[in-house]
Amino acid sequence: MSEAAQRASRSPTELAVTPPASSTRPGTGRLVQFFIGIGLAVFLLWYGLPRVAHTTWTDVWRTLSGLQTGTVVGLTVLMLSGLWLVTFLYTGSLKGLTHLQAMIVNACGSSIGNLLPGGGAAGVVVTYKQLRSWGFLRRDISTMIIVTGVWNVLARVVLPVIGIVAIIVGIGHLNPVVAQAAVLGALVGVSVIAAFWGMLASEAFAHRLGRLVTRAYRRLAGRAGSRDLEGTIVGMRHDIIDIVRYGWLEMTYGLVGFFGVYYILFWFCLNSMGVQMPFAYMFGAYTVGRLLTAVGITPGGLGVTEAGTAAVLVGWGADPAQATAGVVLFSLFTHFFEVPLGALGWVIWSLSPKTEPADAHDD
Repeated sequence: MSEAAQRASRSPTELAVTPPASSTRPGTGRLVQFFIGIGLAVFLLWYGLPRVAHTTWTDVWRTLSGLQTGTVVGLTVLMLSGLWLVTFLYTGSLKGLTHLQAMIVNACGSSIGNLLPGGGAAGVVVTYKQLRSWGFLRRDISTMIIVTGVWNVLARVVLPVIGIVAIIVGIGHLNPVVAQAAVLGALVGVSVIAAFWGMLASEAFAHRLGRLVTRAYRRLAGRAGSRDLEGTIVGMRHDIIDIVRYGWLEMTYGLVGFFGVYYILFWFCLNSMGVQMPFAYMFGAYTVGRLLTAVGITPGGLGVTEAGTAAVLVGWGADPAQATAGVVLFSLFTHFFEVPLGALGWVIWSLSPKTEPADAHDD
């Protein structure tokens, strides 16, 4: 079947998210992106982090050297518990997906995102490829990708709000820089959520949103932007409504559980390094870190996240070496350790039984 015929036979939701075949092929641009992103992350970690936190790597390593084996085991259990909880986000948005499959998809996608700056797009390609190999339809996968993306944005809107409330209630005042960053992140997120819920609530709103997005896309893409996105947005509305009705509760407690367990992991990482601070400070710093992971100039915000979180903790009175050591330890569990987990996920996926999708004839 020709490419034009294939695209004509696909639903609007599929057209919105289905990655082109070329996106799965490695290229020079991605290699350059990888090395630049890793180089910048190394620079920010090695040079920027100790200076922002007013400490030295010698003091940080000395603090980390006191870590006990039992603590490492406990932190590993917390990390795996958080990753298991986030599988509910996937199983709630894709009917028939098992938790093991969701764990594999999340591990592989996260490992890609942790290696490439702005690696979320590459992670989507990996997710799509793996789910197709297990027999899931393009339409269902595309809907899942959209819904899980919105739920993640929703979580990142709620987190800074909770963080601000915790700081104001527990401390009585808020650092202006932290407040501005949190408010900016919340405003962007609220805009996305408002557009999403408006599209679901009203077909007329979906048409208006589609026309607005089409005009913006054409301005950005120039001559290449001839695609009409209005029909795509209106068409995928019904698919998304079905999934939200089916799995909104499961997706919500999956994300709440994930971020909750990762806060506990964050607290134990800092506490094991000797940092003792009130809940408001700890949660506020955790919120800042989760927001900074979205900074796409390095893989997963690596370097930016650690420097920002350590600076906030030190600014609130934490010992510089202890705070930096705790932040580095948390980063090891939430960023670096996900890379070998992703490699293990690739191995398990490659050995798993494959099923031909019912719409495979359209490929």
